[in-house]
Amino acid sequence: MLDIRFIRENADLVAKKSEQKGYEFDIAKLLELDKQWRELRVRREDFTRRRNDLIRNTRSLPGSEQVEKGRSLREEEKSIIAELDKIEEPYKQLILSIPNVFPDDTPIGGEEANREEKKWGTNESKDFDVVDHLTWGEKRGLIDFERGAKVAGNKFYYLKGSLVELELAVIQLAMKLAIEQKFVPVLPPNLVNSRMIDGTGFSARGDENQIYKIEGEDLNLIATAEIPLTGYHADEILKEADLPLLYVGLSPAYRREGGAYGKHNKGLFRTHQFNKLELYVFCKPREDEGWHQKLVELEEKLCQQLEIPYRIVRIASGDLGAPAYKKFDIEYWTPVGNTYRELMSCSNVTDYQARRLNIRYKNETGKTVYVHTLNGTLAAMSRIPIALIENHQDKDGKVQLPKALQPYMGGKTEI
Repeated sequence: MLDIRFIRENADLVAKKSEQKGYEFDIAKLLELDKQWRELRVRREDFTRRRNDLIRNTRSLPGSEQVEKGRSLREEEKSIIAELDKIEEPYKQLILSIPNVFPDDTPIGGEEANREEKKWGTNESKDFDVVDHLTWGEKRGLIDFERGAKVAGNKFYYLKGSLVELELAVIQLAMKLAIEQKFVPVLPPNLVNSRMIDGTGFSARGDENQIYKIEGEDLNLIATAEIPLTGYHADEILKEADLPLLYVGLSPAYRREGGAYGKHNKGLFRTHQFNKLELYVFCKPREDEGWHQKLVELEEKLCQQLEIPYRIVRIASGDLGAPAYKKFDIEYWTPVGNTYRELMSCSNVTDYQARRLNIRYKNETGKTVYVHTLNGTLAAMSRIPIALIENHQDKDGKVQLPKALQPYMGGKTEI
């Protein structure tokens, strides 16, 4: 969430940027509730002072005057608490509903306004018809959505044989790259409580519709390892000397919206469950921009080792989501349709999640301040196999494996 002092001092800016992100909220109502809340806090502090004075001035058994004052103070306390209780929840919910702001150089608009920043690799058409990954996998009995639907429902699937080997090989290669950059491997819980969902901003603007909830319990299946990785340090004051803290989490991702239909969502591209490696950084505020660039560079390095043509896209305001201050996507080129499609994302969230989950550190002056957090998808196994199958397919229908993957595939050069 945003600092309420920042909102007070920049109300018009916050309202404008929220609207440009696609969020609507009543800034006037928030400011009015904030004014009431501050006035009630002052009244409560004044009440506490007067109550303490009465206690100090009563040196023996209280007389009738002191008893009457005490009764009056108790009634006043009940009134203040009742008024605070009445506004505290709507006040809190309004603050939590406000998305993060974004830099002034962010493209304004929806997905169509996303701005290309860089390209790598060749995206020339091949001299033969490339078979899409789903047709390729089903023909060889390596992808089975029909049996997945039988046991779980639409958009669940079985992966078999060499595609399982391929997924494990990519995970090992990507994990090695992250560890070489001092990221600590983590296997997080696959279930989290609702505070973690809210704290990471996944419940803003109905994003909770992505989340599978466990009926009768305060538990939710994670949509990404970002959620439990953020919560790892909730309510902690970190040591400045330990920052930055770097993690790479391996987990399944469960998403209800994975059932979306359309020609671009068939096969593995959008499913209800897939495995993913997630990069996560806790750092000092002034270091977040540098870490954002480093995360993108690490994602690029994996794409280059996998010999996947890609481009980097700066995400526009309306496509940012609630927590993100600044975001880049890496999109892979596919000769199936001759287009770019999303492969990885990387976001600087500033202190938005840290404020919601109370994650702080003491700086060099001894002041306790909120950390900044960043997250990046290193390897989503709903996307990378598609990019490999469709980019490295030869005329005979075999997929030639990049050299970087071959040691993790038992020396195989093709599948």
